[in-house]
Amino acid sequence: MFSFIVTGIAADGAGKAFSGFLDLQLSPARLISDFMSASSVGASFINAAAVGAIGLILILWSKVQLSGAAFAAVFTMMGFALFGKTPVNIIPIIIGVYISGRLVGRSFSEYIIIALFGTALGPLVSLITCELGLSGLSAIAVGTAAGIATGFLLPAIAVSMLHFHQGYNLYNLGLSCGFFALFAAALIRAGGHTFDTLMLWHTEESLILTLLVPVLSLVLILTGLLSGGMKSLKDLLAIQKHSGRLPSDFMDMESMEGALLNSGLIGLAGSLYILLIGGDLNGPTIGGLLTIMGFGAFGTHLKNSWPVVLGVIIATLLFGKSLTAPGAILAAIFCTTLAPLAGAFGILTGLTAGFIHLILVHQTGAWQGGMNLYNNGFAGGLTAALIVSVIAWYRSRNSDFK
Repeated sequence: MFSFIVTGIAADGAGKAFSGFLDLQLSPARLISDFMSASSVGASFINAAAVGAIGLILILWSKVQLSGAAFAAVFTMMGFALFGKTPVNIIPIIIGVYISGRLVGRSFSEYIIIALFGTALGPLVSLITCELGLSGLSAIAVGTAAGIATGFLLPAIAVSMLHFHQGYNLYNLGLSCGFFALFAAALIRAGGHTFDTLMLWHTEESLILTLLVPVLSLVLILTGLLSGGMKSLKDLLAIQKHSGRLPSDFMDMESMEGALLNSGLIGLAGSLYILLIGGDLNGPTIGGLLTIMGFGAFGTHLKNSWPVVLGVIIATLLFGKSLTAPGAILAAIFCTTLAPLAGAFGILTGLTAGFIHLILVHQTGAWQGGMNLYNNGFAGGLTAALIVSVIAWYRSRNSDFK
């Protein structure tokens, strides 16, 4: 996080970076709002550091042991703080989850992962605060109340959604938040609001943006190797044998060192893909890379990811779309939410999942008004539920199906 602050100041200078950070707190945050385009590169990195710090402080405060889920949550929060999350729009949701836990007699440590990932609905808070015509303290009060109410309901929804896809969608809170956002969007539309399409997409090349993820990936790899030696390599190979189905905490199942190696390799592979196709490195794409690196400790690895990514690529080309289009490039990154399907059922299932995912993800964003930042998790959950239900039905009638 400190390195993100340093990077932000180096990119824009302290004055511009911090003033831009303040401006982001009360700006639209729905998909796709690349904060590098809405403000500046430096402001985006300061915002990412602030959001990541909130997640880390909450983990330490609740005395939660470092795990793959916690690692993934912090990386995901920082990644999406480059295009949607801000301290102002996530804190009410976290408070709501805390209140929900207290009401049912649970400690915050039991709900903290839901709270951290549930910040995907931060744009809902920003929408009510900034886009509905409210002003002053009334806008802040209504937006905050909406965020608290959202967080309060998320734990119940998240538990139900996990059963829906049976753990084959890594971004379970993406499905949960998307489900909630459907109702929120319907209510807002009923009140007369029209969701204008947002497309803020930074295209300016920068050496800092090009090197950020590869350098961070190498740091993780070196840390894993220096800490674990040859054992970390053995653990990395062992990780590739797991399906990745939730909950697959690679730090617990194998080792932290092996998980760090896996995360670093995923970051390098993702960066290489974007560079090979000539894609933009900006808030959304770097945010996506940070997310899949985080899930490199919690379900994603190279072996179970590539079939799903290839399925997205095939669908993109078959339907005559550009691999570098925003929707296609983000789908290729975030489709790894379905990696457990390939890990459990094989390459063909992974290819099918990626193919269906691309078709669906282009529709789901509009359904929920862009208020759920984990739109790929929403589409992934629906895709996983479809495929798993078909497999379960076929298995029940064919004992030879493996």
